[in-house]
Amino acid sequence: MEGETRSSRFKRICVFCGSSSGKKPSYQEAAIELGKELVEKRIDLVYGGGSVGLMGLVSQAVHDGGRHVLGVIPRTLMPREITGETVGEVKAVADMHERKAEMARQADAFIALPGGYGTLEELLEVITWAQLKIHHKPVGLLNVEGYYNSLLSFIDKAVDEGFISPTARRIIVSAPTAKQLVRQLEEFVPEYDEIAAKLTWDEVDRLSYVPDAGVQT
Repeated sequence: MEGETRSSRFKRICVFCGSSSGKKPSYQEAAIELGKELVEKRIDLVYGGGSVGLMGLVSQAVHDGGRHVLGVIPRTLMPREITGETVGEVKAVADMHERKAEMARQADAFIALPGGYGTLEELLEVITWAQLKIHHKPVGLLNVEGYYNSLLSFIDKAVDEGFISPTARRIIVSAPTAKQLVRQLEEFVPEYDEIAAKLTWDEVDRLSYVPDAGVQT
């Protein structure tokens, strides 16, 4: 019975995070905490593959806890000298576009740990896909020690200036700890603007490969 109370409505969560560990130990601790929370909730992990930085910490924690780990990685990044040894299952894909689409297909929700350009790009793309009703999956920020405060302030500014709707702003769920964030994601109910398009995953693939495809975000 105890295991049933700890289980989640999510089967697998996609985690975006840095291939660096960051300067603060709290970032590394948060990655391990998130991995342990997924294990406790019986949630499997999909991530960008490799064993370096925060990516390595969260994947190792999930793997050590006995949950399935799926690393999706472009073939050009597969050499161990670049990304290290991936734990769990590895799925090789052609390029970064296919990687993001495959990770999104495999997951029931998304969480971004602290990271850099790549993490931010992956995060904003799944937020945009949610805005366009391509998926109905919750998107969360693990806002460790306010790491994402500046990003959230920018998004709030964009709402104030009329570039992001209040409804689209509520796509993003943010919390300072893994336990709190997973709980909020489980309680998330999606909302959509009346004018939002309804696209398909096939159209995601097409738009991912065509620059300036005419989608206003």
